[in-house]
Amino acid sequence: MAVSTEAVKELRQRTGAGVMECKRALEEANGDMERAAEILRQRGLALAEARANRSTTQGLVECYIHAGGRIGAMVELNCETDFVARTDAFKALAHDLAMQVAATGPFFISPDELPPGAEGDPNETCLLLQPYIRDPSRTIQELISEAIAQTKENIQVRRFARFELGQ
Repeated sequence: MAVSTEAVKELRQRTGAGVMECKRALEEANGDMERAAEILRQRGLALAEARANRSTTQGLVECYIHAGGRIGAMVELNCETDFVARTDAFKALAHDLAMQVAATGPFFISPDELPPGAEGDPNETCLLLQPYIRDPSRTIQELISEAIAQTKENIQVRRFARFELGQ
């Protein structure tokens, strides 16, 4: 099936995927935009799994101070190259993660860090399992996986800290 350039452009804006990836997904989905977006998301998850063991030695530290200055958070977000670390998309992801930490106060990055017999819901205490504060239908892990699919590099949250006055 031939796909219009307008449809490719719309899917690319929606997903951030490459032009050819969008075209192939739309062809596979017979022009169905929703199905094509799901195909791209699945491919992105597979790409994230394939890149999970690659070294992440570059990145940045992002800070977020909530209005009023009573709550703040710092997040170290790592990637494979300094080129990706300097992109606006990577910086925006780091900022969103710092805001997530300030808003939700997780204790661990992933369920792997939970000590045996830990109390509390892992979906609340682990950053990667939490629903994203700007779109609760997605988790933080899905947000990072989408960034991995877009940048074609492994991205990992190395550590975070949250500060609150009086705590």
